[in-house]
Amino acid sequence: MEDLYQHVPPTKLRNKDEKFAPAKTSAFWLFVADYVFFHMMENRFFAFRYKNADKVFHRDTSVPTILFAPHTNWWDGLVGYNICRRIFKKEIRIMVEELNRFPLLRRCGAFSVNKKSPQASMEALKFAVQEIGDLNNFLYIFPQGIIMPPNYRPIEFQTGLTYIAQNAVKKYGKVNLIPVAVNYAFLRANKPEVLVDFQDIITLEDSKVDRKEYTKYLADVLTKGCDKQLEELSKGELEAYDTLYQTPLQWYRKIEQRLKKLEIPGSGV
Repeated sequence: MEDLYQHVPPTKLRNKDEKFAPAKTSAFWLFVADYVFFHMMENRFFAFRYKNADKVFHRDTSVPTILFAPHTNWWDGLVGYNICRRIFKKEIRIMVEELNRFPLLRRCGAFSVNKKSPQASMEALKFAVQEIGDLNNFLYIFPQGIIMPPNYRPIEFQTGLTYIAQNAVKKYGKVNLIPVAVNYAFLRANKPEVLVDFQDIITLEDSKVDRKEYTKYLADVLTKGCDKQLEELSKGELEAYDTLYQTPLQWYRKIEQRLKKLEIPGSGV
């Protein structure tokens, strides 16, 4: 079977240098990406649900915002894109390794990162600090740095998120850090659903925090948020979720719903 999870970033594993490529968005390409990425989600997932978005809407809008989430599969980037564009009406800035393989992603907010060494990744980190100074942008980041198995514990971060946050504080005064719990679950439909839970905002104002300690603190906060979401899902506690979209019921599901209302004895539905 294919080795699904590598604990070494691709650029480091392949020991291949890649020239830094900044995000370069345009209205046309954002329009295209909005359509394509939203319909890709609709085709694959029955519904996209989220809760506690009011926490993000009520943030201090005068300072930069960073959303950080676990990284478990290929869809995470598209989830982040739709969060930023569809829910909060912002442009996304997101790091993508080996961006040279998908250069068009630059047009919708992606920028490259080379994780061959800490020094090689520095250009991407500095670019992230610069880009969140534009308050029309949200940075959406996966601090684990690599794709990990679903619900992997412990969640451990690399220090890049804290580096960006510290330097944002130096440049802009303070920064909003928002943990985002994301889960993909089969509920009562024949396709899985995306479930997003925005956690309490963390406001960083001190650029002199210990980088390793603060990184562990942020990882622990996200872990608790993800564990809480998982516990709620296991109990079927979904009432608080809003719906970004839900696929219309297919014909056989509509028949099933009607049969349930008829309550025919012995029908089994």
